[in-house]
Amino acid sequence: MSHQSDRSHHNWVQSQNPPKPVLKLQQQLQKEPTFYYFAYGSCMCPVDLKRSLGESTHPYIIGPAILKNYRLGFYSYSPTRHCGVLDVLPDPNASVKGVLYQLPWRLSAYLDKREGVSQSLYRRETVDIHCENQVYTAARTYIVVNKLAEELAPNDWYFNVVLRGAVTCGLPEEYCWNLFDHMYKLQQRHQQQQIMRTAEQVLS
Repeated sequence: MSHQSDRSHHNWVQSQNPPKPVLKLQQQLQKEPTFYYFAYGSCMCPVDLKRSLGESTHPYIIGPAILKNYRLGFYSYSPTRHCGVLDVLPDPNASVKGVLYQLPWRLSAYLDKREGVSQSLYRRETVDIHCENQVYTAARTYIVVNKLAEELAPNDWYFNVVLRGAVTCGLPEEYCWNLFDHMYKLQQRHQQQQIMRTAEQVLS
């Protein structure tokens, strides 16, 4: 079942006695429409997400969360980041960890723009998210529309933003290490492919 967020118990984001600006924000969220958003890539980093949404997103974090029956993969090329970027694919034997936000609806269009919805890079997907012993139904995440045949390595910038978001937002250490290992191996494979192409050009 769906649960509306009781933001007062999210001690991971804020203290028992939130400062006045945070308290004011909580009161504002109660007065305006909101939506739940599950981030698993660069948007896990609230600093990076702020660039697109135009305001601090840290206060909107509910906490670390899990998307079940999906797995991560770098099956998209980002024309703005110039590298492979993350996607989630259905997989009954896997799960994806990330961050659950409760965002004001007024930020919805900015998030769609960041994810390239109008260019058919990503599309919205409605999913169930497990967070803090609750299930948030009808949460939003984004899935790549036209997937690549094989994974494409991230560049160093994207690598660092994703990892920083995972660590900063409190994802399990083992998950962070596995994410690091996955991205590192993709980069190593990319470098080896470049060396092989260069060698072939020299020999030809």
